[in-house]
Amino acid sequence: MRHGLWHSIQQRIAILFPASYSWPAMDIHLDNRRLHLAGSIHMGTRDMQPLPAGLLRQLNKADALIVEADITQGGSPFSNDDEYPPLATRLDAEVLLRLQALCDELSLSISLFDTLPFWQIALMLQAQQAQRLGLRPQFGIDYQLLQAAKAANKRIIELEGPETQIALLKSLPQDGLPLLLDTLEHWHTNARLLQTMISWWLDAPPKQQPVALPTTFSSELNDTLMRNRNQHWRELLLALPKGRYVVAIGALHLYGDDNLPGLLKR
Repeated sequence: MRHGLWHSIQQRIAILFPASYSWPAMDIHLDNRRLHLAGSIHMGTRDMQPLPAGLLRQLNKADALIVEADITQGGSPFSNDDEYPPLATRLDAEVLLRLQALCDELSLSISLFDTLPFWQIALMLQAQQAQRLGLRPQFGIDYQLLQAAKAANKRIIELEGPETQIALLKSLPQDGLPLLLDTLEHWHTNARLLQTMISWWLDAPPKQQPVALPTTFSSELNDTLMRNRNQHWRELLLALPKGRYVVAIGALHLYGDDNLPGLLKR
């Protein structure tokens, strides 16, 4: 079963990133609409600035930029209106030890997370990991594209928006415990995945195919955070009026079962 899954992923990856682009991207034509799908990294390294000239030309020719959310609006999407019981009362002893060990590795006090929901702890840990790899929000691909689009007075279309994304996280079962458990379990795998994505932007996508990338979500989380969103985004993109669009979405949405490009081609 696992071999079959990887073979399926490899087949899809092979068609995603044509050698004609030096960044992870592909073009899709939907009747009278042309989409340039760019696999974004939400946090980037300093070397990712400025964006590739070819990508900026795509944006200049586009009628609009489409992103998951406009992250240039400022302000934290998190609200700590609800305080949760201490972690010691919410987590199994083994999981608490793993979290404590990771906090020690990151030089963080576990008390920082004590009354937060599990999904927020997971996101904060992931942000810490990205920062340790040299990634910063202001160098993220979608952030830079948003800045360029606003400078050029391009229309910006959100597929979700920050409020919707936070609502999705709040809807996760057990206050997002599965996301925290996956974050702890796949910590090193996720670091390698981030490094792979960085190299695709800095050194060009790999020309040798197929390329296999690991999954870092459980099946249930994958349905919620990947597959269901891809299906929703498909409907929104299919409803676009005539025109050319640059679509910047997380690179992981461009591969795997029910990836967005595959759904659009159905």
